[in-house]
Amino acid sequence: MHHSQMSRYAKNAGAVFSLKLHLVWCPKYRRGVLVGEIAERLCALLHKKADELEMTIHALEVMPDHVHLFVEFDPRWGVAEMVNRFKGSTSKELRKEFPILRSRLPTLWNRSYYAGTVGHVSESTVRAYIENQKGK
Repeated sequence: MHHSQMSRYAKNAGAVFSLKLHLVWCPKYRRGVLVGEIAERLCALLHKKADELEMTIHALEVMPDHVHLFVEFDPRWGVAEMVNRFKGSTSKELRKEFPILRSRLPTLWNRSYYAGTVGHVSESTVRAYIENQKGK
């Protein structure tokens, strides 16, 4: 591999890698609560958390009833741990800042998530996952 090819890949001490993941998760009961100031704050918190974890967000879409994050990460992170960090920190902060989320929901996020490693996830895949979260 030429040096120019290598520079496209992230590196740590023992590895060269290019790992990207599509993550999708929903609020509890698929409530459409991710709007307005809450959605804006969620975006900011996700970017802040990604920076902390040394990850790069390539795409972020916050819809009223789901979050879709396309993130590049280091292999030291396990998928479940990564998702827990994103969901845990955002839930804590948003529930603290927006009392309506505490009064309407027992927890902000449901326990499930979708994770896909392929370069492009079709809209229908994301839709199918989200539809399946009704009432959870």
